Amino acid sequence: MSATLAIFVSGSGRTLINLADRIDAGELDAQIGLVVASRECLGAELARERGFETRVETGNLDEGAIAGLMGGSKADFAVLAGYLRLVGVPESMRGRMVNIHPALLPSFGGRGMYGERVHQAVLDAGCKVSGCTVHFCDDRYDTGPIIAQRCCEVRDDDTAAALGARVFELETELYPAVIRMLIEGRVHVHGRRTRIAPA
Repeated sequence: MSATLAIFVSGSGRTLINLADRIDAGELDAQIGLVVASRECLGAELARERGFETRVETGNLDEGAIAGLMGGSKADFAVLAGYLRLVGVPESMRGRMVNIHPALLPSFGGRGMYGERVHQAVLDAGCKVSGCTVHFCDDRYDTGPIIAQRCCEVRDDDTAAALGARVFELETELYPAVIRMLIEGRVHVHGRRTRIAPA
């Protein structure tokens, strides 16, 4: 079963490109119907280069704006990919909007926690393990029900950049896998908890 994705970006677009490449390789049964950028950025440029319909929508997007974007693009799922603005989640999109965060939530999330700030906070806290988290979106930053996580060690000589590169390698595998499970209808939400049905 195929699905249409609306992908939301704010920066480099590397997660967008990873997903697009997985689709092109036949690893993800989806198409990208719309890319929404919170500002003009490299991600928006790359989206246009790949021929994706691309819109720049500044400011936080409320439920009405999200509903309009999703309806206009006929997208089945909203996929946040380095998107830094707060989004409203219309009732029709509950369980169909996902985000990936470069740490093991619920730690090191929230407003202003993105990019190397997250990895530096992990190092400053003396953590021995970090990783990434895919979660459903709600109306706050990084607090929606967690779907899946992947872990990596934090090395004694790590810098924020080195740790970030290792975490991103995990992201490139986990995010497409979770989106595939969503498309297949294998992810179920029960309050704050999620369950993944076997393939």
